[in-house]
Amino acid sequence: MRIPRRVWLTGTGALAASMIAAACLAASASGGIQPPPGASTAALAAAPARAAAAVPPARSGPMVALGDSYTAGALLPIDLRARPLGCLRSAKGYPELVAAALGASLTDVACASAGVTDMTAVQRTSIGTNPPQFNALAADDSVVVLTLTGDDIGFMNVLDECVKLSFTDPWGSPCRAHYTGGGTDQLAALVRAEGPRMADVLADIAARAPRARIVVVGYPDMFPLSGGCWPAVPITDADVAYLRGIELQLNAMLAADAKAADATFVDTYTPTIGHDFCQPEWVRDVEGLLPGSLVLPFHPNARGQAAIAAAVLAALRTP
Repeated sequence: MRIPRRVWLTGTGALAASMIAAACLAASASGGIQPPPGASTAALAAAPARAAAAVPPARSGPMVALGDSYTAGALLPIDLRARPLGCLRSAKGYPELVAAALGASLTDVACASAGVTDMTAVQRTSIGTNPPQFNALAADDSVVVLTLTGDDIGFMNVLDECVKLSFTDPWGSPCRAHYTGGGTDQLAALVRAEGPRMADVLADIAARAPRARIVVVGYPDMFPLSGGCWPAVPITDADVAYLRGIELQLNAMLAADAKAADATFVDTYTPTIGHDFCQPEWVRDVEGLLPGSLVLPFHPNARGQAAIAAAVLAALRTP
C-alpha cells in the first residue's frame, strides 16, 4: 500500500489557497507574522543566534536546503521572492535561520509535498514548477540540510484520515484499526520501505557535493506523550499514541540512514517534547488541524522552526 502524497493547492484546496493569499498580504504589509502571546519577535530569533555563538566557523562554500514543507517553512509567511510560489518557502524556515546565524549563503530549493522522487525529477506545484532539487548541489557546497520522507509515506493524508475516523469511534482507536487491519501495520511497513530510498538520497548527495557536511533533520514532536485533545484536534487518544509511535519509527529510520552514510542526524523530537499540537498557542511548536498562526495544519510554527534551527546549530558544534 502506498498512501498518496498530499499535494497542496490542488483540487478543492481552498483553505490552503486562502492561507497563501493571507500570507502574501502579511508579507507585503509587515514582512513577517506577529509572535504569539507572551513571545516577542526578538525572543523567537534569539534561540538560533544563541546556538550559533558556539558553532565553529562554517567551511567556505554555500549551504543548500533540500526536502519537504518542514524544510520549506510552509507559509511563515510565504517568501514572495522565492520561486515557485507553490513550494511555500518562507524566510522563517529553519534553513534561513541557520544560514543567517552562520553567515553562510543559502540556496533553498525545498518544496511543499516533495518526496524522494522530487530530488531528481521536476515537481509541479499549483503555482509554478520546481526543478529537480539535486540540481542545486555543487562540488563546493559546505553544508546540505534536508528533512524528507514524511510526504513519501503520505503522513499528512494519514492525519486527515485519522481525523475523519475519530468521529466514528471517539473513545477507540479507529485509525490504528484502519492501518493495521489484516495483521500488517501498513504505516510501519511504509517507513521501513523508505529506508533504502533515503539511503540512496544520501549517497547521491555525497557524490554531488563531496565536501559538504550532510545534515539530516528529523521531525519535531507533533503528539502529546499521553492522551490527546479531541475535539480541538480530532484524533482519538489511542490513535495519538499509535501515530506518535509511527513518527518515532520514521525518525529512527532517518537516524539510522544518516549514521550509515556518515551524515549528521539532528534530533528535533526530544527538544520539542511538551510543545505538541495539543499545547496552548503560546507553548506549542507544531500547529494542529486549525492553526493558531500562519502555517499549514500539522506543521511547525515560527517558534517550532526556531527550535529546529537551534537544534541544527547545536549539532553543527560537533565536528
